[in-house]
Amino acid sequence: MLLLAAGTDAKRFGELANRYAGWMQQYFDALAEADVPVVMVHDDIVWSSGPIFRPAWYREYVFPNYAKYFSPLLDSGKRIMFTSDANYNEFIDDIAVTGVHGFVLEPMTSLEYIVEKYGQTHVIVGNADTRILLSGTEGQIRTEVERCISLGRNCPGYFMAVGNHIPSNTPVENALYYNQVYEELCWR
Repeated sequence: MLLLAAGTDAKRFGELANRYAGWMQQYFDALAEADVPVVMVHDDIVWSSGPIFRPAWYREYVFPNYAKYFSPLLDSGKRIMFTSDANYNEFIDDIAVTGVHGFVLEPMTSLEYIVEKYGQTHVIVGNADTRILLSGTEGQIRTEVERCISLGRNCPGYFMAVGNHIPSNTPVENALYYNQVYEELCWR
């Protein structure tokens, strides 16, 4: 029904999103008063293949609300980490403009782009493919760790991590090997 409403009348759906954002603002206002240095904002705004809605809709209704949400956090000196599952490549720059200090990402979002554009100014967490850790060979696991480490190595705020966490059914030996390769390659 949510997608039907958005597809039927994008403007009215956007107005609904704005009303919801107004109600949600109290949560961000409270976070601004909390005694925490970092706030993680997780908002799954895309599919694996990219945007759910037209990009212009996000730019009219989502990102302006993010800027309002984040304003009291920024004013209070908090650091903001933004997370979205799937592929948010099209919106990396839009999200950066809202004032976030870092990105947490799965392998569908371009680590290459974020490193190139924001690697010296933002924290970057993730991008290792959990599917490789779940069912890959040692060679595939090593290649994935090498890929991430080689991209993030020169970024002062890069943290190697498996995107979307390590599933409970991951073979223990794969997780241990992933860690072994990480420890071997992590030194700057």
